[in-house]
Amino acid sequence: MAANPPTAPILFDRALLRARQNRAAKQGAATFLLDRINEEMDERLHAVLRTFSHAADIATPGDGLLAAIAGRVGTLTYVDVPDAERDGLGLQPSSLDLVVSALALHFVNDLPGVMAQIRRALKPDGLLLAAMPGGDTLTELRQSFAAAEAELDGGISPRVAPFADLRDVGALLQRAGFALPVTDVDRIIVRYDSAFALMQDLRKMGATNILIERRRTPTRRATLLRMAQIYAERFADPDGRIRATFEVIWLSGWAPHASQQQPLKPGSAKASLADAVRGLKT
Repeated sequence: MAANPPTAPILFDRALLRARQNRAAKQGAATFLLDRINEEMDERLHAVLRTFSHAADIATPGDGLLAAIAGRVGTLTYVDVPDAERDGLGLQPSSLDLVVSALALHFVNDLPGVMAQIRRALKPDGLLLAAMPGGDTLTELRQSFAAAEAELDGGISPRVAPFADLRDVGALLQRAGFALPVTDVDRIIVRYDSAFALMQDLRKMGATNILIERRRTPTRRATLLRMAQIYAERFADPDGRIRATFEVIWLSGWAPHASQQQPLKPGSAKASLADAVRGLKT
């Protein structure tokens, strides 16, 4: 009797994420980062010399991405990940020319599983193009909170979701079966008057702590004040404003197709590397 496949750990409270994103939208969301990524998504799609008849957007907050790429796609289906993780993406195999996602995949509990579903939903030579926060995102805030809690509370609580690094994302694309995987990084530095102004923007993004293992009691005022002080001491510019890093990992991959460039078979080269090096020396 075959064993059941391992279940992905539940790291994120996705119902809470949806509630906070809805609250942010009602109160006036801070969309500067998402707007920049949506514009970049449109530019990157324009570099692909084809049209996309059927596309899906995986959980991108708001409708800005749809507006940005409307001229590049025929129909665009929106897929919300809470349903996708429980019931699957609900997309037919080989039904899509394009899948996009902006600032959403980092809150997926079973990212390898969702990536495999995206791969199956793409037609041969279909494209995945996505952007997600990288490992250095909010590094200043994380370091400042860790230092303050270690000093005043005797321990560190999980406050910021773990972010993937570039190598992890590249390996994930290959594991899911994508051809021609490409990853690159865009580092965005935003300056604020204080750590509290940064935290206010994070609330307006609907991007505050949704970790299942988050501390459920309010942070002490003394800890918050010490965090802000450490932040200002370590990460302020000469004018007193603090820096906040947002690292964006861009990832793309194609569903395999015979027309794509293929690696040469081992031993098929017409000349050896040693011969080429000797030729450069002569």
